[in-house]
Amino acid sequence: MKKYMTYAVIAFFATVTISLAAPDKNTLMAKEQAAWQAFKDKNADGFKKVVHADFRGVYVEGISDMQKELDDMKKWDMKSFTISDYNIVSVGADTIMSTYKVVVEGTYDGKDASGTFNAGSVWKKEKGGWQAIFHTNAKEEKAAQ
Repeated sequence: MKKYMTYAVIAFFATVTISLAAPDKNTLMAKEQAAWQAFKDKNADGFKKVVHADFRGVYVEGISDMQKELDDMKKWDMKSFTISDYNIVSVGADTIMSTYKVVVEGTYDGKDASGTFNAGSVWKKEKGGWQAIFHTNAKEEKAAQ
């Protein structure tokens, strides 16, 4: 009986530790939504609240940092975005990877940029809050037949 009680106490503390260390999926998805919404709204201050100053992005067009993201924000006229298939994986107490699909309707520099994109972000907990430190997305293409 003593042995089972010990196992139960260990399991309890392990569960508490894990739940305190990593956020739940909905918390991170809300952060992801906030980053996209701030970008869509061309809200640089809101974007900077959820995206780290040393952010990096990798896209078909090239490598991006915070300044390039802010410059590109001005060139987008995003009408809508919808995130689906959102998943996260904890890679430590302070780092989370997310993967998802995002359907975007809008233009970039006056040209249609609408489509479905496969996306991923890396989130780091710093000073008590989660911020995106890396993001990438690639437009889905139909497989050649």
